[in-house]
Amino acid sequence: MQPLTALLGVVMGSSVALLAGLTMTLAVFLLMPEFRDRLAGEFAPLLVAIAWAMLLAVLSTASFLGQLRMRRWRLGPQLALAASIVFVAWKYWPA
Repeated sequence: MQPLTALLGVVMGSSVALLAGLTMTLAVFLLMPEFRDRLAGEFAPLLVAIAWAMLLAVLSTASFLGQLRMRRWRLGPQLALAASIVFVAWKYWPA
């Protein structure tokens, strides 16, 4: 296995774990209607975070599979993944 494939595997696993955690948090929000008013301000940012995590998971999976199988199209998902990681880090980095 090449080092880039291993790195993409780590990124893929981390992004899928992040997506799973955020999705479970959404499930808890939805299953606790008695706290709906207290959590109302957190619902929209949670949905945005889930959308970003889903994008990262899809791009990292495509990048990993493309690199693993040495496909010609692998550079596109890898560049998109790098750009989205930079954007997410820039957006969520503490000020």
